[in-house]
Amino acid sequence: MTETTPGWLSSDDLEQARARMPILYVEAVPVRVDDSGEVTSIGLLLRIGPDGTVSRTLVSGRVLHHERVRDALLRHLEKDLGPVALPRIPASLQPFTVAEYFPTAGITPYHDPRQHAVSLAYIVPVTGDCRPRQDALDLVWFSPHEAASAAVQSEMPGGHGFLLRQALGHLGVPH
Repeated sequence: MTETTPGWLSSDDLEQARARMPILYVEAVPVRVDDSGEVTSIGLLLRIGPDGTVSRTLVSGRVLHHERVRDALLRHLEKDLGPVALPRIPASLQPFTVAEYFPTAGITPYHDPRQHAVSLAYIVPVTGDCRPRQDALDLVWFSPHEAASAAVQSEMPGGHGFLLRQALGHLGVPH
């Protein structure tokens, strides 16, 4: 079946594109901050993978053709956290890092067996009520210290644990 929404590819077209070129993604680390701007908690999604494994992950998704990065971030935050999460997209869209996922493990800390993908990663404060939608089972809030733990990191496949450590480092959280 072909999607009729502009910017979407059919499953076959997406598979062909993934086999030929890097695909652009955005990733977001949802955080809660106090009045002084200090991060008090970090939200991680709980998902079931295609193989039935349960893992923790970040908000992420493709940037569509003719879609601004800002709009892609908002779309994926709403898709994963719900329509009243009230994300505060940064005024400057400078990512805290660029993650490059390869289908071959070991080239970078990031691995996606489906494709070569380049992801712009952001830390996004959310102030509203988060209720996961789509394929997420739950959203669990961790203290920065808990998020930095080996136990949480081990539940994040494909390099998301490494990406979370980079976000924590960017925030000045020891890990």
